[in-house]
Amino acid sequence: MLDFYLIKDDQITPDSPTKLEFIGQLGSKTFKNLKTKGIIENHYEYNSDFRWKSEQIKQICQNNTAHKQQNDTDVKQLFKIIEIIDNTNSGIIAFGD
Repeated sequence: MLDFYLIKDDQITPDSPTKLEFIGQLGSKTFKNLKTKGIIENHYEYNSDFRWKSEQIKQICQNNTAHKQQNDTDVKQLFKIIEIIDNTNSGIIAFGD
């Protein structure tokens, strides 16, 4: 699973998620589907750690609106995670298993 944690935009990227707030996870199939649908950019890898700052998350939301896929089950799983960071000036860091 790909585990997502809340992280402030100005916080230094940690080596591990210790002391970060867990906000959700995605399976490999869902992650691949989101890449295929253009919601997640192709350069992100499921088994790699990565970080999205708040501006990148806004862009992901705009891409979703442009593709009109709000009712897609894969998109709903991602947005369940993303909606947690609303109005927090925070981003998301992902740690792959």
